Amino acid sequence: MLATALLLSGCAGALSTLDPAGPAAAAIASLWWLMFWAAVALFLLVGVLLWAVWVRPQFGVSVTPMRWIIWGGLVMPGVLLAALVGYALFTGERLLPHALAETPTRVAAHGVMWQWRFSYPDSPNAQSTPTLHIPAGEPVDVLVTSGDVIHSFWVPRLAGKIDAIPGHENILRVQADRPGTYRGVCAEFCGDGHTVMRFTIEAHDRAAFETLMAELADG
Repeated sequence: MLATALLLSGCAGALSTLDPAGPAAAAIASLWWLMFWAAVALFLLVGVLLWAVWVRPQFGVSVTPMRWIIWGGLVMPGVLLAALVGYALFTGERLLPHALAETPTRVAAHGVMWQWRFSYPDSPNAQSTPTLHIPAGEPVDVLVTSGDVIHSFWVPRLAGKIDAIPGHENILRVQADRPGTYRGVCAEFCGDGHTVMRFTIEAHDRAAFETLMAELADG
């Protein structure tokens, strides 16, 4: 029980992909768990076969080596990997910022060595901030750019990572299920200060978010 509790405690935390707080992160976590349990099942199958051979050295002699190679070495992993790749592609397609019935709120993240600055295109008079503010409970498109080298914008509990590339704008759709504070990091090595290139996202309910935008616009 103690070992199980320790293992499960490692799945939580401010930067844990296995402690999702939004639909995109939840989809990524589901894919991870599926791959994990598939690997466990394959490991157990191989372990059982090894145990059977150890206990009964004549186990499997009726099966020709070519059949072991074809069915055990090609067909089985081929089917398993094809299923995993198919599910991964399906999951990845759902994470793309497709058009929605209502246009999501847009925010901008600009990375430079070694900090992030955030602005709000939908509120052009709002001042930029060192903390990214978003409305909770709805999709938000983050426009990610860089002012020098390639960085990577990553908030593990809300979504996957996306590169910040000089001269190019990438879009990452995030959503926080509820108001709260979420931690993010640069996930692309970008020099000596890479490890301190962290940031915070604060998700607010819609009314509080609009009030904050008004305050930022007033200066």
